[in-house]
Amino acid sequence: MATLQETAGGAGHARYTYRLRVSSSARTALLTEWDRCRWVWNECVAKSLQTHAHNRAHPASRLTCGPAQLDKMLTEARARLPWLREGASVPQQQVIRDFAKARSKALKDIEKRLPVKQRAAMPRAKRKRDAPPTLNYTTRGFRLKDGRLHLAGGVVLTVVWSRDLPSAPSSVRVYRDSIGHWYASFVVAAKTRPLAETRRAIGIDWGVKETATTTSDLHDLPHPEHGKSAAAKLTRYQKQMARRKPARGTTASKGYRTASRAAAKLHKKVARQRQDTARKWAKRVPTDHDAIAVEDFRPRFLARTTMARKAADAAIGATKRALIEMGRKHGRDIHLVHPAHTTMDCASCGARTKHALPLSERTYTCTACGAVSPRDKNSARVMLVRAGLIPAGAEGVKPPGASLPEAA
Repeated sequence: MATLQETAGGAGHARYTYRLRVSSSARTALLTEWDRCRWVWNECVAKSLQTHAHNRAHPASRLTCGPAQLDKMLTEARARLPWLREGASVPQQQVIRDFAKARSKALKDIEKRLPVKQRAAMPRAKRKRDAPPTLNYTTRGFRLKDGRLHLAGGVVLTVVWSRDLPSAPSSVRVYRDSIGHWYASFVVAAKTRPLAETRRAIGIDWGVKETATTTSDLHDLPHPEHGKSAAAKLTRYQKQMARRKPARGTTASKGYRTASRAAAKLHKKVARQRQDTARKWAKRVPTDHDAIAVEDFRPRFLARTTMARKAADAAIGATKRALIEMGRKHGRDIHLVHPAHTTMDCASCGARTKHALPLSERTYTCTACGAVSPRDKNSARVMLVRAGLIPAGAEGVKPPGASLPEAA
């Protein structure tokens, strides 16, 4: 299996993920390396807490806990501890980089005085039974030879090459998922693959009843309800886990582990179904349109409403990310439209209703011009208006000689 997604670092890089075939000796080596990396992470957490306590007690003499200090701590620890020195230095150094990035993000959120629920949490210690193995390697810590992945420390892994890498990777992440499968995720330079011009524009409004409502009836994305289809099986596995849950401090039974693995496999299947649906739709939209006006909708608040389960099953956030990434990959103009009042404005005349429309009211009727249309379709057309893509013709076709505006 291979997946392509834009990295968190921004445009210009993509991540290709492949399944790994791991032998028993390689698995043991990876888990041993992860034990060392987890120890380094926990030492970083302890150092951070120690520094924080010192600075509170002695405001005049403030200490720092940055990557430089942590790198020095790692060097001293490797010289002192033979078992730590037996492991590769590259993944251990990358652990420090990841810790510093997480801590910096949490401190910035505190400085911005964000609410506690919106802040990134400070890094915490990782326990062996809870933290899944994740190892990061830069270019000096791995190489590809004869189709196999060679990691620092002599670990050799067989990669299932479902497709070729477009260029030489700059880093790789080796990790294990919830059901025990190992993957290698390579970061490579992303290249734009332009598609043929279509002279069409489309507006997209996100929702719960339908995941995406567009100005084109052919490109609407109905709610797939993958989670609802798997709910009965998942409930059965969770009941089995509840009955067989081990007492605190005791080892889980074979029946509990079997039910837990079955539930994890079902969760993974649903996640892959959602990803497959989102990516197929996200590829079809940029293929048929030059410009895309997307509601910049952030569905986090839906988790606190009665629509939480249905909204989570719709995977709006993942679908939106897939659409944006696919549009940028193929050089399309992506316009992110602020969602404020998009359900209250009229796409025909621009008038705004005097009150917010209740969710039960699914038809939009403009009191100014008398236009009547389905509520979500009107919102999708509002996206086009706000993005400056109208007038574009009744079917979203760009008039001859007209030019679409630059992406917002």
